[in-house]
Amino acid sequence: MINFFNTILLFFSLGLVAQTKSEVYKITYDKFENGKKTDGNTTIYVYNQMVFLSKPTDKIQQYIDLKSNYNVSTIKIGNTVFKKITPFDSLPVPKKENDARVVLGYNCQHVSFSYFSNRIDIWYTEKAAVKGTPNSNYLPNKNALVLQMVYNGNQTLTANSITKVKNYEPFINYDDKTVAVNKSEFEEILINSRYTKLHIFENENINYDPKSVIPNEKDLIADKVYHFSKGSVVLKKIKITPELRNSSAIFAKLTCKSNGDAYDRTGSVFIIPTKSNGNTTTLLDAYLHGLERLPIYTDKQKNKYQGIIKEKSYLPPIEILRFFTPFGVSYFNEKRKINNYNWAKEVVYKEDVTSLIPTDEDEIWIGVFIGNYDAGGHTISLELDAYPLMNINEGKPNKKKYVVPLFSTVNTMEMSGQNYGGLFANDTLKVNFEIKEDIQNLQLLYTTTGHGGWENGDEFVPRMNKVFVDGQEVFKIIPWRTDCATYRLSNPASGNFPDGLSSSDLSRSNWCPGTLTPPYIIPLKLPKGNHVIEVLIEQGPNEGPSTNHWNVSGVLVGELKD
Repeated sequence: MINFFNTILLFFSLGLVAQTKSEVYKITYDKFENGKKTDGNTTIYVYNQMVFLSKPTDKIQQYIDLKSNYNVSTIKIGNTVFKKITPFDSLPVPKKENDARVVLGYNCQHVSFSYFSNRIDIWYTEKAAVKGTPNSNYLPNKNALVLQMVYNGNQTLTANSITKVKNYEPFINYDDKTVAVNKSEFEEILINSRYTKLHIFENENINYDPKSVIPNEKDLIADKVYHFSKGSVVLKKIKITPELRNSSAIFAKLTCKSNGDAYDRTGSVFIIPTKSNGNTTTLLDAYLHGLERLPIYTDKQKNKYQGIIKEKSYLPPIEILRFFTPFGVSYFNEKRKINNYNWAKEVVYKEDVTSLIPTDEDEIWIGVFIGNYDAGGHTISLELDAYPLMNINEGKPNKKKYVVPLFSTVNTMEMSGQNYGGLFANDTLKVNFEIKEDIQNLQLLYTTTGHGGWENGDEFVPRMNKVFVDGQEVFKIIPWRTDCATYRLSNPASGNFPDGLSSSDLSRSNWCPGTLTPPYIIPLKLPKGNHVIEVLIEQGPNEGPSTNHWNVSGVLVGELKD
């Protein structure tokens, strides 16, 4: 979209070129907020019964055609100009008010508009030689010149001058070849033009496939999808694009539906940090070469957990989105029909992950895991939505991010034998780490969900979580969700009980079938040096073969001081 107005042809349609003797009027409006004048102003031009509301450099061009009785909005995407026509008779209808006032020497009539619960007051005259309005939605009639607009009683535009100008070249970027679209289509094009969608996975199957072939490390390339851990993980190496690097916000958007699995499953979207040196091991090494590549954490009962904490030679993954699949959405919709139950077609999860994307890297590995032993499994799509810096920040580069993963007990290699995070029954998760830089706005993003899916299991029993840093308690909570019934229509395969409840309705330890679990934000003030973090969870006892475990992840985020 950058500089497309520098290359677009000027189409002087509607007789503008032929009538060169028409006068051009410029109307300038001052801006006020709560009665105080602000910097800048709004300017419109009127030429040959056309009102020009935009600058030639604006992404959206807006015109009022007083001869044809409609508004025109255009936007150029690539080499195509899209046009929306809005007839005057479809605009908001004015309501006549009684309090007239004088603006620029004109006795002005007063009308008001109501639009999306906003009140817009307009003072206008029909005596001026020029007609128009600074906002194409609010035109009392085609003979009116709007001289003052007040939005919700506190934002005001007031005309301060009406002048004739010379050497004005009207800029019209549409003609008969322009693609006409309706209002909703134009709105979609407009919204999509404002940010960048980076498609990571498109309709990828995550399932249990014991015959899944592990690729050779030497054959790995960027922008290609790989399946690991018997089909339960998809991975792709992506480049950190300028859109990601220069964004003000990054959101992860995941779409999921069942491809045969009827149950709710733990899912995780994660980043594998790039190797800082040849000695640093990551989860990718284990995907390629086996669990024995991961360091072992041993609890007090000598149980072993692979690759769950940061060590000198190992970095755990950066979890950016914890989600839970619903009970069989899409695949089981037709198999479980219930009158007045309109099952969702899919589930969409979207979360702000700005602070977790290491945009100072050139490339990162990004993956999605769903724990399941079903041959059909689930179908997912993933995109990163990068929103550009606002004008207020232009010229000011983003501060360098500090992103350090400390621990993750989410066993994304579950299907390859990685142990569940059940150590909290007899031990505390403890991680030693060092801060080597001066960090501002330091936070621990702590994500926790409890599991143990029987009546007395930790999935259904509230349990205390505590976090200690350097021996001091910095956070404690009983993570619990009581809103799971909200998502009933995403769970067609959920079991229905004799009392009228469904399994998906039941409250759980910080998760619901068909939802995501955002992290808790724990602010920290830590100087450079060595520190220790400990996670204590009051995990309940196992019952025979039924075992409890907790999926917890912790990532330090912040900004490096200049």
